[in-house]
Amino acid sequence: MFKTLADAFKIKEVRNKLILTLVLLFVYRLGCWLPIPGIDTEALGVNVDGNTFLSLLSSVSGGALAQGSFLALGVSPYITSSIIIQLLAAVIPSWQRLTKEGADGRKKISLYTKIAALIIALAQAIGIAVGFGTADSVNLSIFGNSEFLCYAFIVLMLVAGAMFTVWLGEKITEIGIGNGMSLLIFVGILSSAGTAIMGNFQDLAVGGETTQNAIWQLVLFVVALIAIFALVVFVDGGERKVGVQYAKQMKGRKMYGGQSTYIPIRVNANGVMPIIFATALLTFPQILFSIFWPNSTNGFITWWNTWVGAGSWVYTVLLALLILAFAYFYTMLNFDSDEISRQIQQNGGFIPGIRPGKPTAQYLSGINKRITLFGAIFLAFMALIPSLIFTAIGTGGLNSAFSATGMLIVVSVALEFDKQLEAQMLMKNYRGFLK
Repeated sequence: MFKTLADAFKIKEVRNKLILTLVLLFVYRLGCWLPIPGIDTEALGVNVDGNTFLSLLSSVSGGALAQGSFLALGVSPYITSSIIIQLLAAVIPSWQRLTKEGADGRKKISLYTKIAALIIALAQAIGIAVGFGTADSVNLSIFGNSEFLCYAFIVLMLVAGAMFTVWLGEKITEIGIGNGMSLLIFVGILSSAGTAIMGNFQDLAVGGETTQNAIWQLVLFVVALIAIFALVVFVDGGERKVGVQYAKQMKGRKMYGGQSTYIPIRVNANGVMPIIFATALLTFPQILFSIFWPNSTNGFITWWNTWVGAGSWVYTVLLALLILAFAYFYTMLNFDSDEISRQIQQNGGFIPGIRPGKPTAQYLSGINKRITLFGAIFLAFMALIPSLIFTAIGTGGLNSAFSATGMLIVVSVALEFDKQLEAQMLMKNYRGFLK
């Protein structure tokens, strides 16, 4: 990847796109550190650390929420709306047709996604404003001691920041390199990880009797992290290639077909979506408790947080089961074996040893289910085992910074960015050859 970057900077057009991408990413990170007027960031940092809902959003935004910044919501509303719209597009017939209408259909789906992102951003902003509290982290004197004006201003700034983030992501996709939203998430996760690493080194610099043990813990953590990254890269590139043979066809005076190709079925085609779905479903009750009953001593809420909340063994078991279920559910949405079989048959193709039509669809569906099982087991492993390993090693804030979802996203975005960068360079070489 580093060699690809070095070669890319030698090509003027690709270099300009890289620079524009870096500038827009810098603008995003700058917005993550610009505080909203009227918020006491020092008191807010304490509130965020002690609140499940706020701390979750802060980690996703790269610590922006803990700073009370303009872009505190980050890409969370857009990602949530994308998931919802994608699920609705799979069950609403009119939206299914839009997904097959090319550029016009994608444009309408994008508009629906932005509208949903605006609604979700408004709901999250209201929840965050309520979670701030009036006494600790909000300065009401700036707004004439009016809670309504203060909260209305905070909600307006947060929603505007969320939509500005959507605009930045689209601009990166349009004039830069890579998927803009993915790169914004990538930068946010790296920022959180970098902050945690710097905090760990600062603790080591203090010295004392435990410094030597802390150094060995950090070394073991780095070794485990490298091994897990290698496993993610290995599985992410794994795929089953199903061979397809196209028969020769005479059209006019020309012979067509007679070629051999394959259908790639990836082991982890779903990416991190099953983990995101499962985590969102299990943490949703705690999010509601954090917003509406932040300091409640209700018996049911206490029981839920203790036995079903994040970190409990029930939560761990339910998370693994939901990841397996969502992996199959998401595969059913994205892999249509009947449609693939129909396209192969229409183009005069067939899988050697398998009859065209329904037998081909059943054959592809069977392979996909078996591959999905291994992918689901891998995701469940990644969601549970690394956190247990890091906890056993014991490295403080690094455990939360390098979450399973974060590591999967970082690796996936890095590999995808490398592929798109190579594609840009290849396109430039073709242009030069044609000239």
